Amino acid sequence: MIVFRYLSREVLVTLSAVSAVLLVIIMSGRFIKYLAQAAQGALDPGVLFMIMGFRLPGFLQLILPLGLFLGILLAYGRLYLESEMTVLSATGMSQQRLLGMTLAPATLVALLVAWLSLSLAPQGVAQVQQIINQQDALTEFDTLVPGRFQTLRDGTRVTYTQELSDDRAKLGGVFISEKRFSQDKTKDRAPSVLVAERGHQEVQADGNRYLILENGYRYDGNPGQANYRAIKYDTYGVLLPKPEVSQEVTEREAIPTSQLLGAEDLRERAELQWRLSLPLLVFIVTLMAVPLARVNPRQGRFLKLLPAILLYMAYLTMLISVRGALEKGKLPIALGMWWVHGLFLLIGLALLYWEPLRLKLASRRAEVARG
Repeated sequence: MIVFRYLSREVLVTLSAVSAVLLVIIMSGRFIKYLAQAAQGALDPGVLFMIMGFRLPGFLQLILPLGLFLGILLAYGRLYLESEMTVLSATGMSQQRLLGMTLAPATLVALLVAWLSLSLAPQGVAQVQQIINQQDALTEFDTLVPGRFQTLRDGTRVTYTQELSDDRAKLGGVFISEKRFSQDKTKDRAPSVLVAERGHQEVQADGNRYLILENGYRYDGNPGQANYRAIKYDTYGVLLPKPEVSQEVTEREAIPTSQLLGAEDLRERAELQWRLSLPLLVFIVTLMAVPLARVNPRQGRFLKLLPAILLYMAYLTMLISVRGALEKGKLPIALGMWWVHGLFLLIGLALLYWEPLRLKLASRRAEVARG
């Protein structure tokens, strides 16, 4: 029991450290992406951390299996390097018994991954999509930031305001550049530029919203040409896109697992198999990691790390490729992803029993040579 607690603690501590590093790396990259969207006015900066929180289960369901795999390699590699595994082997610790002890923390990780994959991750994706839908319903007026040129989502309008009141009701020093098209939208017309001392938002009875500009000029014409037209105005109204909030959830990753159980659509059935594959992935990578962690102290603990990572990436890549093939109907859904798990299960068993079998054969050859 003491040895079991010691090995479990080593694996779980290393798993936590590796997973934390991987999580920071992945979330940093995704946060930069969302931050760029916020800088473009596509997202409200206030919802960035909320989106990251809802995406956290989706990140963890992929990070934890890799963290466990690397945790076993690093933790047991250190024990082999410091000859602790040699001492344990002398007391009767076989590879099979070591695997049995390792499966205990692996089961905890698999249960956590199953909870994330089957429940929390779909709920998080659904919440993120609702936030994105609400953000799509915002007008450029709602996402304006003082002192920054902001492009409308379709790229037809650039807006700038020098000042913006705290309640976002009044603007000062307004600049708007807008592309104009012919009625059939096949030819570009001369762009229009609006400047105004101040402006405010006005909502009509029919729900249309206008940005009312005061005391400014409108310039129509093509850059580089002398046929500009300048119009001075006291009041000018700019129609803002009417917000349309969509509550529809279209991503398959957001569909609850209970709805996927009786689904007939290939994409949804492939999604269900993917969610079930992640907990199963934990047990198989544990089977592969235990023999791969065995190293010669003179060779160093990192000798097998790169081949092991390549093996893991091949496993995950095959699952993703088969998932895509199932969605397109290129593989029978009954075969699914299970053959990939079977293939790497055989690889894990081969890795586990190859070294004892090789030693046994070498011992027999030595006995034959002596005889």
